[in-house]
Amino acid sequence: MVTESIPKFTEPAASLWAAIPPDTRKILLSNVWCGKCGHAVTITNFSGVVKAGDLLLVGVCSDCRGDIARVIEQS
Repeated sequence: MVTESIPKFTEPAASLWAAIPPDTRKILLSNVWCGKCGHAVTITNFSGVVKAGDLLLVGVCSDCRGDIARVIEQS
């Protein structure tokens, strides 16, 4: 059984994440590239920070448990 942690976000990252509609958030989380697996996976146990104005999610691959990240560009 896999236990998920509650995502930890910096305050600016939490604001950006909250501005994304819930259905879009689900799509973003379930479509993250894992270089080790070689395909799109779901990111788990992730945290969020803002880097260069974009939201960066860093977490774990749902398949291989390796480290993965997703950048969500802000326009």
